[in-house]
Amino acid sequence: MTDSEKLLSSPISQAQLLSKALPYMQRYDGQTVVVKYGGHAMGDSDLARAFARDITLLHQAGVLPVVVHGGGPQIGQMLQRLGIESKFEDGLRVTDEATVEVVEMVLAGSINKDIVASINVEGGRAIGLCGKDGNLLTARKLTRTMMDPDSNIERLVDLGFVGEPFRVDITVLQMLAQSKLIPVIAPVAPGENGETYNVNADTCAGAIAGALSARRLLFLTDVPGVLDTNGKLIKQLTVSEANALIANGTISGGMIPKVETCIDALKQGVSGVVILNGKTKHAVLLELFTEHGAGTLIVPG
Repeated sequence: MTDSEKLLSSPISQAQLLSKALPYMQRYDGQTVVVKYGGHAMGDSDLARAFARDITLLHQAGVLPVVVHGGGPQIGQMLQRLGIESKFEDGLRVTDEATVEVVEMVLAGSINKDIVASINVEGGRAIGLCGKDGNLLTARKLTRTMMDPDSNIERLVDLGFVGEPFRVDITVLQMLAQSKLIPVIAPVAPGENGETYNVNADTCAGAIAGALSARRLLFLTDVPGVLDTNGKLIKQLTVSEANALIANGTISGGMIPKVETCIDALKQGVSGVVILNGKTKHAVLLELFTEHGAGTLIVPG
């Protein structure tokens, strides 16, 4: 054990840490915090255990956590095991009828229940849901267009049973909050005609957070947050500042859709959205209960 670890393990140091965290705990007391959980953090057993403990601690500290999870890599692995070929259009997975059955089985089944079990082992009281439960989420078919490189003509891309949030009914989430249960939500939702859709987990989390008027929406990713041109973490951005960074190329590549999802969530009523590194142990607690946070906070403005 290092000297710093010995220092932190002392009762006095632990008491000082709790004392410093108290004002932040009070700030979020009774407030809804939606956490989108996925990426490498989900596949690492130590990080998964730390995440479950963090969610349990949040709940016991008076916060109302709601977990929305993904599972793209696990879906891909199961499709491969079953011999179902994955098809892609413009980099996006096409979800046909056979694939959506696997998506529902993996997301609303094994992954969802593993997360629920992990939280319960740590002393929480979690319950697994998907968009189908209690009419929580209704989706509609997602439409995308792409430019044909030969004709330079835009065409529609049919992604099959890939949906986007259309309507959110928070009744079941309100009932669970009153019963002191932690919802863990898989991004699978019915359409208006009863069909099943695979919904992007980030988009699903944003829609649910907006409907709940969440105090915070946390996106656990594989990166520290939004970086400046020198590779340094930007602690806070307004929407207008974020748009400017997209325009000048500072925010680029895969970070663009992530930031755009944050902005959409703010438009739907979320007070603040944070992009942070899920590979950092206790990232959720560091973000909410410390002075400097752990990622990039995006706020209206």
